[in-house]
Amino acid sequence: MTSASETIRALLDLRSWVALDLDADGRVLAGHDDLGSMQLVEIGADGTPTPLTDLPSPCRGRYVPGRRQVVVEHDEGGDENYQLSLLDLTDPPARPVGPDRLVPLVRDPDRLHVLLDVTGDDVVYCTNRRNGVDMDVVLRSLDSGEERVAYDGGGYVVQTSVSHDTTSVAVTTLSLRPSSTTVAVASGGTAQVVTDPDELAEHDVAGWTADDAALVMSSDHERDHHAVVSLARDGGTWSTLVAADDHDLRVWLSPDGTAFVVGHHVDGLDTFAVHEADGRHRVDVVAPPSAPESVVWAPDSSAFAITAKTPTDPGSILRVDARTGLVTIVVDGRDAVPPELRDRLVTPTVHRIPAPDGEQIPCFRYASTTGASVVHVHGGPEGEATRLFSPVLQALALSGFDVLVPNVRGSSGYGKRWVSLDDVELRLDSVADLGAIHDWLPTVGLDPARSSLWGGSYGGYMVLAGVSMQPDRWAAGVDIVGMSSLVTFLENTSDYRRAIREREYGTLADDRAFLEKASPITYLDDIIAPLFVIHGGNDPRVPLSEAQQIKAALDGKGIHCELRVYDDEGHGLAKRANRLDAYPAAIDFLRHQLGTA
Repeated sequence: MTSASETIRALLDLRSWVALDLDADGRVLAGHDDLGSMQLVEIGADGTPTPLTDLPSPCRGRYVPGRRQVVVEHDEGGDENYQLSLLDLTDPPARPVGPDRLVPLVRDPDRLHVLLDVTGDDVVYCTNRRNGVDMDVVLRSLDSGEERVAYDGGGYVVQTSVSHDTTSVAVTTLSLRPSSTTVAVASGGTAQVVTDPDELAEHDVAGWTADDAALVMSSDHERDHHAVVSLARDGGTWSTLVAADDHDLRVWLSPDGTAFVVGHHVDGLDTFAVHEADGRHRVDVVAPPSAPESVVWAPDSSAFAITAKTPTDPGSILRVDARTGLVTIVVDGRDAVPPELRDRLVTPTVHRIPAPDGEQIPCFRYASTTGASVVHVHGGPEGEATRLFSPVLQALALSGFDVLVPNVRGSSGYGKRWVSLDDVELRLDSVADLGAIHDWLPTVGLDPARSSLWGGSYGGYMVLAGVSMQPDRWAAGVDIVGMSSLVTFLENTSDYRRAIREREYGTLADDRAFLEKASPITYLDDIIAPLFVIHGGNDPRVPLSEAQQIKAALDGKGIHCELRVYDDEGHGLAKRANRLDAYPAAIDFLRHQLGTA
């Protein structure tokens, strides 16, 4: 009989895959964490894997079209100051290469350089090197090393798309409205904003139409849910290509602009279909619903790969024929799950939990047997809990906890109205949803006196908010890289992130009083629940000081608070060794606090 600790470690030790790119010869550039963090592996057309990198921190990459080269994005210890390098595959390495075998492309360890696109001639990236805050879009020639700035209009760049004739770049930035983006078209040294920066709307550009006359995107422009739309390059004409009234759609455009994949996103899972460029349905993808970690097209637009995750599949890579919708399994993610665990993995059920104001909180329940429960809150705040594979959720469930995974108000995936219900002064309405979930526990046979909170980043904030603002409800909490004070968080986070966080939480200049009201540390004297706190020493988003100040404050009160700091990590735990140290200890902490040990 496998012990609980052995089961937990076996789950946390599972290897996972993600498809990053396809080349013209049928190879897949993938990420795989067999070496302890996500590293590059090439899967040949015959299915043979060749490990490519062994870097100190996780990395990702893209093929250079028409060349046997890969552009590699990597940082140091999770500091998110990404550097760009080139890996030549003319003679594939006999063993994974370290940093010394990479050819530098863009290096400045004090600034970030985010890989956005790779054409046959250029690497497209954004960087904050101009002033440490605003992100410029730069095209760097792979041959000459010459750089030209395509966009320097300011803001936080999240996405770019180069036109087929390479004369224009669509640049998507976060706007100053919560959960919203702005799209500009940069061409000939100037940039024209083509969406309304004042509209509460999110636009996710998939690429250019075949004639470069318009952009194809997923957008909730003038609607509650995301639809697939086209927008003329001058911003003058919007056209709806595919839409649904009751759920969001996602889109991935083929390289030649002649077709696109649509993901119908319902309660954390997607079903897929291929459509013609004008929106006409071509074919459904013959695959079960999944949570797609990535969708990448082949250069000739004949096929695409989906990294498909489900609660019981750590991630399969599926190659899909774009004409027939037929699927070939490149990697079967369930092969990584030990046979003795496969049939024990828990498939969650979907629920709607009533809130006192009449709202319904979407929630996934991983049922167990002891009556004790863990409410697991996602990061964001505009993030989303989906039904993907999580070794932590499965480990908690197989340790005897009912695991409840809500999409509290403010979460994405359920329309514009829902994602807007926690903006600025509505922040505490999201915290109140935790109380509604706690009130619901007895209706499904769970013991309200044996319930705890677990969350990372914004989820960590929610853990601290729950135990401080609802102290009579929660028996314990696990806080991972969470904010104990919204004021000190905004004061100390990286300069380039402050403005984008203030749009959601409120500004230090105008909303300080509310930020203090919404900060867990304000209610320090009310905390009675013991805490387990995990933080990365190099976290550029939520500084380590957020964990240190709650630890010091609770030590002063005599409340149990264990703090584990990992000096080689950033915003979360990316390395398997650290996860194997932190998470079993956190689960054991909850087992003792909630009486399931």
